[in-house]
Amino acid sequence: MATIDPRPATAKDRALDYVKTQVLTGAFPGGELISEGDVATALGMSRTPVREAFLRLEAEGLLRLYPQRGALVVPVSPDEVRSVMEARLVLEQFAAAKAVGRGPASCAAIFERLSGELRRQRAAADRSDWPDFLDADRAFHAITLAESGNAILAGFHASLRDRQMRMIGESALRDPHRVTTILDEHREIAEALRDGDGPRASRAVQTHLASTVRAIGLASDLI
Repeated sequence: MATIDPRPATAKDRALDYVKTQVLTGAFPGGELISEGDVATALGMSRTPVREAFLRLEAEGLLRLYPQRGALVVPVSPDEVRSVMEARLVLEQFAAAKAVGRGPASCAAIFERLSGELRRQRAAADRSDWPDFLDADRAFHAITLAESGNAILAGFHASLRDRQMRMIGESALRDPHRVTTILDEHREIAEALRDGDGPRASRAVQTHLASTVRAIGLASDLI
């Protein structure tokens, strides 16, 4: 049984979670200058934990700090989009190959977990719950990375998903055709892994990421 951490979130944790969420969802858009004071007021806390959160997000490449002025939300460049998607392609194809290499029982277990997230995505789309849709999307892709057995690569992949979230935003998911495409492509990835077909799984990952690049508005050379 999972245990629940009884410790309440610290002010720094709350500030970090708030600012990062605002940046990743586009509520703080790229190019906007935000201030410690405004965030502290919004959260009802002192500036110190907000300053610590800003420093952490600067280290993650999401903010650029300017003394006495505030923090600039770093805009997303086309080069960053392409770099993120190329890195995801390498990691996700590697993870799919590792999953297939573990044999039918492992593939069947992965398929069950992927299917659960796919059902959650469909249900979220039906009720237009885009935050839950994105959370299920993140979980779907994290499953195969976790099963690769390489915690370092899984952690790196999670950071790439954070970067991608702010590239796409929730607005792009309001196109029903894009949502249908995502669900279909996820199903193809899951079924290829279920069948233990490594080349098919690799192609399915490549097709999915290439269509994501096109949805963002860039020409894709991932395929």
